[in-house]
Amino acid sequence: MALAWYVLRSKPNKEDFFCGQLLAHRVETFFPRIQVRTVNPRARKMRPYFPGYLFVHVDFDVINSSTLHWLPGSGGLVSFDLIPASVPDAMINTIRRKVDEINLTAAQPLLGIKHGDRIQITDGPFAGQDAIFDMCRNGNERVRVLIQYLHNRNMPIDLPVEQIKIKTMPAAYTRLA
Repeated sequence: MALAWYVLRSKPNKEDFFCGQLLAHRVETFFPRIQVRTVNPRARKMRPYFPGYLFVHVDFDVINSSTLHWLPGSGGLVSFDLIPASVPDAMINTIRRKVDEINLTAAQPLLGIKHGDRIQITDGPFAGQDAIFDMCRNGNERVRVLIQYLHNRNMPIDLPVEQIKIKTMPAAYTRLA
């Protein structure tokens, strides 16, 4: 067999531990994790992109598959008809790029918007409406905005972050004498 990427299952919530076991056995490992912003400051800041799964780059002529199966924290190789399923290099590279992209946007503040800023909804059923930014929800994926609706009451709505943009203020109006 040749050197290829394979998928290993880990025991529930043991991905970090299992990744350490693989690295201790000098197995090239790819464990994609994404950065999340949590409400609880003690919660994990990095979460697995594929909970319960890791990728290993091995040659089964050099490392026996049973070695990977019996490591502490292992749930075994993902196999079909007892043949380990390989993952193409192009797919691993695509996953790496996507995870890097997600982590890059998560590391940046949310478009420079803060509580109370006037924003405009750009997409969805409320497209074109002005609103007030309230807060981030669920990490960086969703936001809550306040929209004036029904008798000028501020109604909170949750939207995907891609559907809003900060409203630019018009240039100061100067009158020539």
